[in-house]
Amino acid sequence: MTGWAWDETLFAGSAEHYESGRVAYPPELAHAIRDELGLDGTGSLLDLGCGPGSLTRLLAPYFARAVGADADPGMVAAAARLAPGIEWHVLRAEELPAGLGQFRVVSFAQSFHWMDQPLVAERVRGMLTPDGAWVHVGALTHRGVPGDDELPLPRPPWDAVEELIRSYLGPVRRAGRGTLPEGAKGGEEDVMRAAGYHGPVRLVPWPGAVVERDTQALVSSVYSMSYATPNLFGPRRPAFESDLRRLLAAASPSGRFAERIRPMEAVIWRP
Repeated sequence: MTGWAWDETLFAGSAEHYESGRVAYPPELAHAIRDELGLDGTGSLLDLGCGPGSLTRLLAPYFARAVGADADPGMVAAAARLAPGIEWHVLRAEELPAGLGQFRVVSFAQSFHWMDQPLVAERVRGMLTPDGAWVHVGALTHRGVPGDDELPLPRPPWDAVEELIRSYLGPVRRAGRGTLPEGAKGGEEDVMRAAGYHGPVRLVPWPGAVVERDTQALVSSVYSMSYATPNLFGPRRPAFESDLRRLLAAASPSGRFAERIRPMEAVIWRP
């Protein structure tokens, strides 16, 4: 992640767009994690980088206590509005253990790549109960996968949308006040093994599906992405959104789209 360091503006303004702009995690994902780990309504869950709590809310019924933590105050505020019965914290994962206690499961959904991975892996390991597990959900919920198979409605013109974003924000992918010229970092498996975890067990309980989305959902999807948050467009946001809606209308005059969502995976590591 050369040229980028964490800052508090990374997802500024995007929290309100997550619920409508991202495809929900399916119940099958929670059921597979429950069955693999023998979850029975006891113990505690910690969901790190929880955003507005999409995964937290899905897994919470399988625990006596559920905690969500995110570094973005807007995300945590949105999560608290959607699920006031869950314990929410504005907190960077690097600040753990932060007095939160021990956990049966610590989960990450599309968030670990934003963190100091070796440091977080080490600190989480010390917070897991003896039968605890690290669960990383791999998914692509803001957009579908490319393809030429026939769908019931037009596909969103994602290539054209990306080009429009670049025309406003420049050719190098933005990330808060900085840029991500090489994209987000990977290498999770090496990090986990170096930190003393064992595994992984891979679950693919949801093979993907064709979903229908409307224009507003796609606009929110764009604003939910770290490199296209409302904050990044500044005073040019109205012009950008007008161009975006015009582009989408040309692709589907009805304002309705279909796309195939990628299969979702749960990767489980044990300390």
